[in-house]
Amino acid sequence: MCAVSYLNTVPLVWGMLHGPQADIFDLRFALPSECADQLASGESDIGIVPVIEMQRQKLDYFRGTGIACHGPVRSILLISKVPFEKIRMLATDSGSRTSVMLSRVILAEKYGVEPKVISRVADLAPMLGEADAALLIGDAALRVDPEKLPFESLDLGAEWTTMTGLPMVFAVWAGRKEIIEPRYADAFIESYRYGAAHIDDIVPAESAARGFSEPLIREYLTKHIVFELGQRDYAGMNLYLEHAARLERKAVHV
Repeated sequence: MCAVSYLNTVPLVWGMLHGPQADIFDLRFALPSECADQLASGESDIGIVPVIEMQRQKLDYFRGTGIACHGPVRSILLISKVPFEKIRMLATDSGSRTSVMLSRVILAEKYGVEPKVISRVADLAPMLGEADAALLIGDAALRVDPEKLPFESLDLGAEWTTMTGLPMVFAVWAGRKEIIEPRYADAFIESYRYGAAHIDDIVPAESAARGFSEPLIREYLTKHIVFELGQRDYAGMNLYLEHAARLERKAVHV
């Protein structure tokens, strides 16, 4: 089973790493795009999958948990050296797929532009050296303080929730239909709840491991990211997938 290696996954898997769910799954870590590729190849049966890949691969998903936001997400940043409506080339984090599509949707529908997208290693300076704007996700985005940059920036979680009035879901536990069993969904929920109950253990451990301050980690995991998903979250996810499908159909016919 494949889990994402970013900070925002840690509470979801804490029970699998340190709690009662430790013996249920064989857990490996990778970038979001790599988790999606492992499911596509059959290397993994279950993974935390970018929701855009869930749609592309026709996967099913386990309800109850995931990675979402109800406002600013802090870890999905679109940073531009030109006004957003003038972006012609966008360098995107090679580890991302859902957020790449989200940036395309927002730029097309709010700013009326459909830039060329190039995939690059998550390093802001060379990305902006090659393109008009850069998309950073996960830990790479958390290492940047957008208020201190000499560029314009958008928090794409905030942009989506303002634009639609619905949450944004970035990733879910997913797999082939035959693997979707209630006992696994229950284990994912209980693993997260174990993590939520041990946030005071997670914060110092992840601060030491990743080099982030403890206040940043606590605020991010308790205020920005939503892990337990309900009806409104899935409504937001479905709306995002509709926007994405429409944009992909348009690209095919251009």
